[in-house]
Amino acid sequence: MINFSLSKRLLAEAIGTTLLLATVVGSGIMAETVAGGNIGIALLGNTLATGAILAVLILMLGPISGAHFNPVVTLAFWLNKDINARDALAYMPVQIIAAILGVCLAHIMFAETLLQTSTHIRTGASQGVSEIVASFALVACILFTVKLRPKAVPYAVGLVIMAGYWYTASTSFANPAVTIARALSDTFAGIRPNDVPLFIGAQIVGSVLAFLAYRAYFKAEITN
Repeated sequence: MINFSLSKRLLAEAIGTTLLLATVVGSGIMAETVAGGNIGIALLGNTLATGAILAVLILMLGPISGAHFNPVVTLAFWLNKDINARDALAYMPVQIIAAILGVCLAHIMFAETLLQTSTHIRTGASQGVSEIVASFALVACILFTVKLRPKAVPYAVGLVIMAGYWYTASTSFANPAVTIARALSDTFAGIRPNDVPLFIGAQIVGSVLAFLAYRAYFKAEITN
């Protein structure tokens, strides 16, 4: 296994998160354009593109940075002592900045205004609970699969997000960087800025609960 420098790992996180958001937002714009007003078809297109790019990005960049692309994933790995505090604190702002760049890239590709303010309302208890569940599922999937089936991680993560698009009311953001960036896109994938704190709070709760569930199985190994 090659040990990459922090700067190379941060670059991998930046590339991956940028491409992830360009796909999430870009496929949302494309899906809405070609779906002829059928929201279900648009969501399906958005789902398939997101799951596919996640698998590809994790296969490509996982060996370099761990392919977090998500502050709550980084949080979970820090709690699990898989990344130190200095590196975790470096990963998170890079993920957020790169997510915003990904949104800008999608807007450029589809001739949209570079930065927008979303008007897509996503509020209420159902949305908060959905984000807790979605974040729990994502982080638990990553922790358990890394431990038990490491070669399956890229596909497991892509699939858990694809499923979350359909079984949660929030369509499974499960990522604070994604949430912040999507507030800057008034497109199919957007979220109103007022609703961002609810989503991020729920995502942190879901991530910590997933870590606690993982710790219940592997406590001795984490504390040693």
